[in-house]
Amino acid sequence: MSQANPGGDSTGATAARTGDGSGDLQRNLSNRHIQLIAIGGAIGTGLFMGSGKTIHLAGPSILIVYLIIGTVLLFVMRAMGEMLLFNLNYKSFQDFAGDLIGPFAGYVTGWTYWFLWIVTGMAEIIAVAGYFDFWLHDKNMAMLCAGGMLLVLLGLNLMTVALFGEMEFWFALIKIVAILGLILVGVYLIVTGFTSPAGTRSSLTHLWDHGGFFPNGIGGFMAAFQIAIFAFVGIELVGTTAAETKDPETTLPRAINSIPVRIVFFYVFSLVAIMSVTPWNEVDPEVSPFVNMFNLAGLVGAAGLMNFVVLTSASSSCNSGIFSTSRMLFGLADKCEAPAGFHKLSRHKVPANALIFSVALIFMAFPILIVGDSIIEAFTLVTTVASILVIVIWAIILLSYMRYLKLHPEAHAQSHFKMPGAKFMPIVCLAFFALVIVLLTLEADTRTALMYTPLWFVLLLATWPRVRKGRHNATGGAHSSATAEPAGTDGR
Repeated sequence: MSQANPGGDSTGATAARTGDGSGDLQRNLSNRHIQLIAIGGAIGTGLFMGSGKTIHLAGPSILIVYLIIGTVLLFVMRAMGEMLLFNLNYKSFQDFAGDLIGPFAGYVTGWTYWFLWIVTGMAEIIAVAGYFDFWLHDKNMAMLCAGGMLLVLLGLNLMTVALFGEMEFWFALIKIVAILGLILVGVYLIVTGFTSPAGTRSSLTHLWDHGGFFPNGIGGFMAAFQIAIFAFVGIELVGTTAAETKDPETTLPRAINSIPVRIVFFYVFSLVAIMSVTPWNEVDPEVSPFVNMFNLAGLVGAAGLMNFVVLTSASSSCNSGIFSTSRMLFGLADKCEAPAGFHKLSRHKVPANALIFSVALIFMAFPILIVGDSIIEAFTLVTTVASILVIVIWAIILLSYMRYLKLHPEAHAQSHFKMPGAKFMPIVCLAFFALVIVLLTLEADTRTALMYTPLWFVLLLATWPRVRKGRHNATGGAHSSATAEPAGTDGR
């Protein structure tokens, strides 16, 4: 069996790029890198910073919000995994969207995912500034330190991809150990009945004693989905590492199967610990509840240590964003959908131009911080935009999967990594995402971002005719039908 080259790329376009520093990305990411990158990318600021606001909105029912989102995304990830293994020439979900739905879908996916991580990078840097402010109590100095951190991350990303993988491995490990530590400390405080200096006794009964499990009703429960969705941005990151993954047939299924379970464990158990030590109505939505829990418990030294942890966490997520944006620009340039300079690799085999351009745009977070009244206000604005964009990406993955089932039913039948409920779960997941978009209209701060985000898609639609013409000229008018043997033909 043969099929169109992923994303409509052509041999002509590729040949035209040889000799100018372009080439292939290197498969230098091992299984442990992929596992920790995938977990670390989805455990970040949305949990450490954003959970304060979600707890404030939903109370203890926020646990159900995270469980629902985690369950839905398990199916999205399985759909993505099956398609990536169907054809190992797919370097990311941009490729299978372009191949299965059409070139315009690949164009929208690539640029939207790039923009998503630009916005997410802004959110992470805003959070980094907030964490520095915990120590400095000076917004301008905090922004200066955050800018320095961003430059350090750029420098590290300009090295080899193996260094990126190693750095993310340790960043993610710090996050995981810290969350486990917080859970264990929380269990100890609950079991011993620890009483804070404010007179609050740690107890699981806080989950229902302060207005019930749904203290703000169904409205508060629904309103929490926006930032909760943002907390899962990055779960799909494993899909952008496919081109640089050793033995993808083994590592991708392992990573995908383990991510949702681990994330739900970390999210749910850590928030249970927080709300048992600190009643939900005493959680300050303006600060990280992870840091604040230790402050309220009178453990100031531990609060400072946790602030360092959440600082590294935000830096880690921003680092993942820098990686993702550069790889998406590289892929877009490879298809003549972005300037050719973004396809050029450095001597370290990383897309240096794409890295520098993306980081320059992430610096736009600082004007937003300066204009905004508070760090959490700026954070809410950019996270709402990111939530909308990532929902579009997840929806395109599902639509691509539905198209894959129609075009290649025999490959699905032979696959060893089938999406459970393949015939109906894509529709269920899409309906859930549509509901979340509707929920974004309920709150004033999220409604503003929802009103302006569609302008991004108007821009993509307006630029597509020119891009399509450029693709046509670059390939000499040849139809993008270069063949590639999909992995699905041998039963994978």
